[in-house]
Amino acid sequence: MDAIWAAGSCLICYFIFYRFYARYLGSKIFRLDPQSSTPAHQLRDNVDYIPCRRNVLFGHHFASIAGLSPMLGPAIAVIWGWLPAMLWVVFGTLLIGAVHDFGALVLSMRNRGLSIGKIAEAIIGTRAKSLFHILIFFLVCLAMGVFVHVVANLFTVVFYPEAVFPTFFLIGIAMIVGWAVFKKSISIWKVTSLAFLLMLIAIWVGLQLPKPDLTAGQWGLFLLIYAFFASTLPVWALLQPRDYLNSFLLYLGLGIAYLGFFVLNPKFVSPTIDINPSGAPPIFPFVFIVIACGAVSGFHGLVSSGTTSKQISREPDSVMIGYGGMIGESLLGLLAVLACTAGFKTVEAWNSHYQNWASAGTLSEKMRAFIDGSALFISQLGIPFTWAQAFVALVAVSFALTSLDTGTRLLRYNINEMAGGINLPLLTNRISSSALAASAIGFFAFYEVDGRPAGLLLWKLFGSTNQVLGALTLLTIAIYLRQRKRNHWVVTIPMSFMIIVTLIAMVTEINDYWNSHQYLLLSVGGTIFLLSLWVFFEASIRFRKDNRSD
Repeated sequence: MDAIWAAGSCLICYFIFYRFYARYLGSKIFRLDPQSSTPAHQLRDNVDYIPCRRNVLFGHHFASIAGLSPMLGPAIAVIWGWLPAMLWVVFGTLLIGAVHDFGALVLSMRNRGLSIGKIAEAIIGTRAKSLFHILIFFLVCLAMGVFVHVVANLFTVVFYPEAVFPTFFLIGIAMIVGWAVFKKSISIWKVTSLAFLLMLIAIWVGLQLPKPDLTAGQWGLFLLIYAFFASTLPVWALLQPRDYLNSFLLYLGLGIAYLGFFVLNPKFVSPTIDINPSGAPPIFPFVFIVIACGAVSGFHGLVSSGTTSKQISREPDSVMIGYGGMIGESLLGLLAVLACTAGFKTVEAWNSHYQNWASAGTLSEKMRAFIDGSALFISQLGIPFTWAQAFVALVAVSFALTSLDTGTRLLRYNINEMAGGINLPLLTNRISSSALAASAIGFFAFYEVDGRPAGLLLWKLFGSTNQVLGALTLLTIAIYLRQRKRNHWVVTIPMSFMIIVTLIAMVTEINDYWNSHQYLLLSVGGTIFLLSLWVFFEASIRFRKDNRSD
């Protein structure tokens, strides 16, 4: 089948839902008020709370949620065929993921920019807050630890060392842009144009320079040091401008990749659907778990209620940033589906890579499938394939680093909230809490169990834990709407689906860990499962009380 017809239909769906459904949610469900003061103005401190232009904040939010996961998940899930992956990436986003991100942003924006865990305390109860904090700490540490591991490997000579120079050059440029705009009030469009031109030149320079030959461990240490400083600096100094400039890389990357895709007009070389690929878990419910960030992700709720809600200037901006930002990530997930199903030149090449569940190799190898497939599309525009590879690798690495610096800051917020609740003033300081956050991430990146990093060993739990957090966030939003006598069904139905799918997946995984004697995974997965049931039970009690109070 020609892939362009399927892709074109998806793009039309994105437009229709953003044009009509997102507006309905904003005006009728959340009732956004352009006159209402946001936390960025109420609590402005020029460190974490600072009003931000809508287009700049969209760039930050988009870049923060678009890490490695929307590329990795689809690159794995296409083993079940292109159709299941594509349907979940598109409609999972439009009906669940975008609603989740939008709702979390609105709730936090109306609660002093607090995290979704802290908000759950007021909506569900004190124990819910504590359980949220535990899940958030584990999820962020695990995901960021794996990101450090994967990016460190991508920097080595085995993969894409040419991405090193432009990646770190971008960090320096971002800090100059932040200083120029915030301190010197220079026009953002002038500095953006110059900075973007310099970034493109840096990609070419990176191809010409000698390839750095450091080990993955050395690169990982550099990344953790960077994450610490990124977490402690004011958002205007690095986080905002870096994410904003990164977003232009992604806009350009998505634009030329999709344009090259339509020029190439490829056919799908993967099966439309394969219910039982060799060695893979059942398609239901695991296609919904493997594709996490590309469709719905609990991590996005942390970004919405962490950094983004502290910078949004007007309530109506949340439609574009919350709902629209998730559509942007879904476009990246859709590109990953296309690159890993129509980006292979032959059916034989695809079958060789996806002959069984383990054949795609490590997470770094799965990234190679996405990078090479996207580079094939871009090369149709006359750009040399090696240049296209370097550019896509830079985009992938840049967004992993963006998620890393945002994730470390989110972890710092989470530690601050937990420390405040148990009276540990030392950890309410942003320096000490950032150091603890970076150290915890480093544990998952470097500590080895049976010769493998703890993060990689526990990565099997990422999808289910991430979706549990997403379901709990939807549950919190649903109760919020229910208490205000709004149409909560637009959230309650997706939330119910996510709870059912996630619990079935977790039970299946726990049973597999038991049968295969993987006791570390069994103990951690079992604990997360019990904590999740506890929060669902607490929330159901609160939901029933609200029903009786009508």
